[in-house]
Amino acid sequence: MYRLSLIPTLLLLAACQTVNLDRDFDPDRDFASYRTWSWSSPRLQYQPDDPRLKSDLTDQRIAEAVAEQLDQRGLRPAAQDAKSDLKVRTWLIVDERERQVTTGYTPMWGGYWNNYWAIPAYSETRTVQYKVGTLQVDLIDSEDGKLVWRGSAEQIMRSDPPSPHERAQAIRETVAKVLSQYPPR
Repeated sequence: MYRLSLIPTLLLLAACQTVNLDRDFDPDRDFASYRTWSWSSPRLQYQPDDPRLKSDLTDQRIAEAVAEQLDQRGLRPAAQDAKSDLKVRTWLIVDERERQVTTGYTPMWGGYWNNYWAIPAYSETRTVQYKVGTLQVDLIDSEDGKLVWRGSAEQIMRSDPPSPHERAQAIRETVAKVLSQYPPR
């Protein structure tokens, strides 16, 4: 019985390792013409707008990771008073979700000769609640104000809070995965 109760937990832990990447872009844009970028205001938006989520440290970690990845892709920050080609906006979205997990138990047969016994089959359904975090990066054309590229990564969040070092590392890795899809090919 104990082993069977671990199955949903193990499935959720396995799912924690998966990062779902998504991207969308305007295929009519010439992405090679974009050379400079600057932050939109605010540079990081939270959804929901919850003070428990907001953190200057998270904002700083995301900003540094995005700047590093854009630099690796040939986009340079615009000079202080100069107009940039792209505006960058980031989102940190946390959703509460739930999943129903059904575990089936099958009958067991045993005994000697004609002396058989059985445990009746049954199933148990539980609702598991969890949080999903999404980090989204939007690139907006500064000329017309239209979204030209969007990338995001969605991942089940750990129930125990990570250390500051683990947070910084996870943010760097996630931003790198999101921006690995830029420029579109």
